[in-house]
Order: sequence, then structure tokens, then C-alpha cells
Amino acid sequence: RLMPELPKFDDEDLKSYGDEEEELALSPPAALMSVLATEELVLENILECVPVGEFAVIQPLSDEFCLVLGYLLTWKLTLAFFKAASSQLRVLYSQYLRRTKSLNKLLYNLFRLMPENPVFSGPTSEVPNKDTKTFFTEELHLDVK
Repeated sequence: RLMPELPKFDDEDLKSYGDEEEELALSPPAALMSVLATEELVLENILECVPVGEFAVIQPLSDEFCLVLGYLLTWKLTLAFFKAASSQLRVLYSQYLRRTKSLNKLLYNLFRLMPENPVFSGPTSEVPNKDTKTFFTEELHLDVK
């Protein structure tokens, strides 16, 4: 609920930006970017031996799993923030992410985390002869306890 409200504050400050020669960049909320930067470093340590094209096996409910989940949820918050921002603000935010190489790191990490065949191993009540279920064909429900 909070993330969609935050860009309104930057919209007010947007009027003070002029038409300078250099490309302007505006950071999404500093606390969010600080968490993201820390998680990027930790995730890099976890995935340092995994090249793109191969995937890391992360055991559910392990420390690594919790760190990866936190990283991905932080990106989900960032994207919710972007969605609520005006198109002018999105340009400035994306410039910031480009300069900090955060988007490059996200894609690099995703391709090292994504399994080659993401088979869905959840409960199935349908006929077993049906096509193989994957994380791309099934809706995932997270139970937070």
C-alpha cells in the first residue's frame, strides 16, 4: 500500500529539475536501494561460482533461499514503486538503475537462478497423463506463517 504513494513526493520535486545537458537520474527510495545493494553483494557471493547458462540449486527454507527470496521481493517492491510513478519519473529512476547497473545484476542473477526446466512439484489433483506443469504454467501461492 505504501509503495504506490511514494512517487507522489518525487513528482512535486520534478518541477525543480531543469533541461540540463547531462542526463538526469533520480534514485528510488534510498532505504530500498540500500537494501537492494546489500542483497546484490550477498547474492553475488552465493552465486559467484555459477556461470550464466547453468543454474544454482537453492534448497527451500535454507539461509540462501531466504536471501534470494528477500532479493526478489525487494525487486517486486521496486517494480510496484515504478508502476505508481509518472512516466517522467520512471525515466529518471531507470537512468539511476542503469548507472548503478542494478538491472544488469538482476538479469544476470535471474539467469543463474532460473532452472533449465522449471517443473512445478506442487500438489496435483488432475489426471497424471496431463502435460508437465512448470512454474510458468501454474499459479504459485505463498503461505506466509
